[in-house]
Amino acid sequence: MLPRHPPLLAAGARAALIAAALLPLAGCEIPGMGPDPRVAQREAEAKAIGGACRHALRGLEDCFTLNPKAPKAQVFAGWKDMDLYMRENKIEGTASVLTQLEKKPASRRASDEEADLQTEDRTARNRS
Repeated sequence: MLPRHPPLLAAGARAALIAAALLPLAGCEIPGMGPDPRVAQREAEAKAIGGACRHALRGLEDCFTLNPKAPKAQVFAGWKDMDLYMRENKIEGTASVLTQLEKKPASRRASDEEADLQTEDRTARNRS
């Protein structure tokens, strides 16, 4: 009497059936198993900060000081990428507006006082 399913054939068929069942699942992404989107967003923002600092002609130390919560490694990576891009394309940086605002308030105070005096003179003349 011949066996109905030879043991070797049954094991091979079983393995093929399991492989056929698992093959469609191989390309699936299981929710919650991938990287956290907030971490990816934070890293992308840090790289953008680094690139913006390089374009604004700001040094890395200044960039780190102005953005203490940004991951330093990603800020540096963005700064370095922007530096390479600017060198390859011969792009000149743009001076930061922030540093210009820090320097101007002392000189503006005198001009603002003069403008206020002129405004007061005009309003006094209009009342007369």
